[in-house]
Order: sequence, then structure tokens, then C-alpha cells
Amino acid sequence: MKRREFIALVGSASIWPMVARAQQTGRMRRVGVLMAHAESDPEYQEYLAAFREELKKLGWTEGYNIQIASRWGALENAESRLRSANQLIALQPDVLVTQNTPPTASMLQQTHTIPTVFVIVADPVGSGFVQSLARPGGNATGFMIMEPTIATKWLQLLKEIAPRVNRVAML
Repeated sequence: MKRREFIALVGSASIWPMVARAQQTGRMRRVGVLMAHAESDPEYQEYLAAFREELKKLGWTEGYNIQIASRWGALENAESRLRSANQLIALQPDVLVTQNTPPTASMLQQTHTIPTVFVIVADPVGSGFVQSLARPGGNATGFMIMEPTIATKWLQLLKEIAPRVNRVAML
């Protein structure tokens, strides 16, 4: 090896630690996810995979600057839900994500400080998760399954599709 090549090699090797330190993103962010359905359910596995993919598109790479911990099967068994909620809270996440009404209720019973984002909740105001949809207040926000006032739009669309329909029954 020639002298100049050796100096370049040693010089670049001494720079690598500084470059590596410059690329660090700060502390690892933690997300706790409480899923309502079983881990074996492929549909809900796809939902969580889509969540991870969208986070990645926003620059959050799992294992690099974000850590996602999930717990599953929190729909039917209240004791299991509370245990899973407490396990996630013990990880001290920066944010919690809950899927469905019962898991959200269990999570919000256990914490009033960790920001919680709920998805697929039937009635967040009626369930006491938020004060109102416009101003949630507290540590929870999210979206519901549907907005009740959209039912009039359904009727309008039905009338456009089947103009001869005179009566409609809804459950």
C-alpha cells in the first residue's frame, strides 16, 4: 500500500465515528398498539403492516428511530385487555394506538397522561373517550367507524341508484 493510500484510509476511518454520530436521530420513539382481534387474523395483520408502512414513508423506520410494541386479542376478555394495556403502559411509550371500543376503554382507564389515538371506535363521545369530536380534550383522539349524519347520504345514494324505492328499513 502506498503512503497516500494509507493516509487516506486512516483519515477516512477516523471520520466514520463522527459521521455515525451525526446520523443518530436522538432517542428511540416508542409506540404501543393494542389490537382488538387475534394476532392470527390476517386482516388485522395487514392493518398493522399498513400502519408500519405509512410510518416508514414518513421517515419512521422500525428499529432505527421507532419501536412498535403490539398486543393482540383484546376484544372479548376484559381481564386480558387490562393486562395488555398495562404491559404496553409499562413500556413507557410516547403514544398509544388502540383499535376498537373495548380496548380503547381499557387503555383510557389505565392512563390519563400518555397520548392515545383510537381507531374504529363506535361512539367516542358517548363512550366518554373525548369531550367532543371537534375538541377532544384529555389525552385521547382518533376517529370513529362512521359519522351518524352520513345515514342521510346513504338514503340519497340509494334513491339515485334505485329511484323507484319508496320505503327503506334500517337497523
